Amino acid sequence: MTLLTVWDETDETTPVLQTRDAALIGDTLSPLGVRFSRWELKELSATPTQDEVLAAYRTEIDAVNAAQGYTLVDVVSIAPSDDPAYAELAATARQKFLSEHQHDDDEDRFFARGSGVFYLRVEGKVYAVFCEAGDVISVPENTTHWFDMGTRPEYVSVRFFHDDDGWVGNFTGSDIATKFATYDELAAVPA
Repeated sequence: MTLLTVWDETDETTPVLQTRDAALIGDTLSPLGVRFSRWELKELSATPTQDEVLAAYRTEIDAVNAAQGYTLVDVVSIAPSDDPAYAELAATARQKFLSEHQHDDDEDRFFARGSGVFYLRVEGKVYAVFCEAGDVISVPENTTHWFDMGTRPEYVSVRFFHDDDGWVGNFTGSDIATKFATYDELAAVPA
């Protein structure tokens, strides 16, 4: 179940809010310009292709594209494996997104499978949104944030873009991401 944890950016030890209530999550994120919703999950194969995921969610994707003007949609995925190459791939992928950054475009994601945490730093607070299968989140352009997929990542995610450049991060150089609870720590929070 989705989890929102909010801290003062100067006190990573004491959350000021922690909730799994979807309505409260939406109400808390909306004033920040963050869109949060849920889609009904569709059945996918064990290792779905990009075409399979896009076809399964075509109606929802078309609605988002029409409303937001996106021109590029793709699917990224990673699945756990005992193959030594997975460990290297997972560590490299995780490290890429763990540093605080922002984008010149909104960052919209739908989790068709698995989970990940978006951390948003806005107005002196850090908002950690632990997204799970079915969650849709849109991080507004120029919002400082980072993403943690955990030490054993598993997800299938649809990404939306306004241009063909895709994901381009502008890193802040801040070490704030090292101070807050990780994906693995948030995953351990009792439901």
